[in-house]
Amino acid sequence: MRPCPPPTHPPRYRDWGYWEQRYRQGAAEPREWLGGFARFRELLEAEIKHGDKILVLGCGTSTLSYDLHEGGYRDVTSIDFSPACIEAMRARYSHCPGLRWAVMDVRSLAFPDASFDVVLEKATLDVLLVDEKDPWRVSAPAAAAMHRVLAEVSRVLRPGGRFLSITFAQPHFRAPHYAQEAFGWSLRHAACGDTACGDAFHYFLYVMCKGQPLTPSQLALGERLWHPPPPPSPPPPLDEEEDEDYLLAIEL
Repeated sequence: MRPCPPPTHPPRYRDWGYWEQRYRQGAAEPREWLGGFARFRELLEAEIKHGDKILVLGCGTSTLSYDLHEGGYRDVTSIDFSPACIEAMRARYSHCPGLRWAVMDVRSLAFPDASFDVVLEKATLDVLLVDEKDPWRVSAPAAAAMHRVLAEVSRVLRPGGRFLSITFAQPHFRAPHYAQEAFGWSLRHAACGDTACGDAFHYFLYVMCKGQPLTPSQLALGERLWHPPPPPSPPPPLDEEEDEDYLLAIEL
C-alpha cells in the first residue's frame, strides 16, 4: 500500500461533508497518510508501552489502530468525525474486541480527564492548517483551532502520558503550537524518512510528555505564535532615472 503524500492545499479537507461523502461513495478502503505503521514502528515502540491505554485521533481508514493491536497494544480507542468512516472500521475489525471506535470531534473529546496514557495522531492536525497561506504567520482562527484541540489532548492525558504527533510539518512551523505552557507538557521531536530509500520528504514525530516542563527557549518559541513578526516591507520602487542607470551599468 503506497502512502499518501502530504496534502498540497486541498480546499475541502477541513469539511466534514467532504469526508463523509468520500467514505459513503466507497472510499473506505485502507488508506495511509504519510505512511503505515511499519514506517514509524521503531519510533513509536520507543514511546508506547504494552498495557498503555491509547487514543488515536482522526483514525480515518488507516490500518494504524489495527497494526498497534496486532503489535501487542490491546487497548486502543480510535475516533473520527465521520460516521461512515467509523461504521466501516467497526465492520472491518469486528474480530478485534480490544479495538474500540467512536464518532467524535477532536475539538471536543467526550472522555473524562486523565483517561489515556497515549494520544496518537498521524496527519490529523495538519488538516487544521491546510488553508493557511503563510506557515510563518498562522492566522488567529487557525492558531485558536489548533490550541483548542491540543488543550483537549492535554486534558485527557494522564500524568506522565505522551502525546505523539506524526506530521510532515517541520519544527519551525509546528513546534510553536505545541510549545504552550498551558498544556503542561514537555516537547521533543525526531525526524524520520530516508530519501536514499525512496522517501520524497522527511516526516517528524513530536513527543509531548504530560507533567514535564518546556525549556525556556521553547516557551519563547511558543510565545511567538501569538506575536508573529510583521511581514517585511516591500522594497521601494526604482524611479525612472535610477532604472536607466541600472540598465546602463549592465555589461553585456
